[in-house]
Amino acid sequence: MVEIKNMYTEVNQKLVDGCRKNKRSAQIRIYELYYKAMYNTSLRILNNREEAEDIMQEAFLDAFKKIDLYKGTGSFGAWLKRIVVNKSIDHLRAKKDTLSLEEEIIAAEDVEDTTIEDEAYVSNTFTRLEEIREAIDNLDAHHKIVISLHLLEGYDHQEIAQILHTSHNNARARYFRAKKKLLEEIIRSGDAYLKSLTN
Repeated sequence: MVEIKNMYTEVNQKLVDGCRKNKRSAQIRIYELYYKAMYNTSLRILNNREEAEDIMQEAFLDAFKKIDLYKGTGSFGAWLKRIVVNKSIDHLRAKKDTLSLEEEIIAAEDVEDTTIEDEAYVSNTFTRLEEIREAIDNLDAHHKIVISLHLLEGYDHQEIAQILHTSHNNARARYFRAKKKLLEEIIRSGDAYLKSLTN
């Protein structure tokens, strides 16, 4: 497994080196390897296929232009994904489709996590991954961004704080708020489904 990982890393590094030399074949191969994942990342934030496609294309163009900024300390995919995430959020800001992402005062009770009862309900309910994704799609943009970055893209609260240009505590509080909304949405959808079965 380690040998396969090392081989993959070496192949990727050769492609990145090729991109640094403006080799078209290397750029095409990098695009083929990452375009689907990058498109899905943008789509989860924007919830619009055409806009996600545009953002994904722009992100690749930016990455190829700024390839020298990639220092190789982390994976190329993670570096590229950060570009996609930032461009997607900037796009939302420009459209004013999301609430203000600036620092705000958050009441202490808003930082509290969801109740044990809510989490038990969700864990005991047959909830498929598609249903969770659908519930995320039904969140408003403000909550959806934080949930998507943490649950789907794997960023921790500190990284989310950097992306959203806010404090660690604020990012963490926003995640707990969004998580609560997500659980409420899953419960609401589950209740509606159960009612439809009894009607």
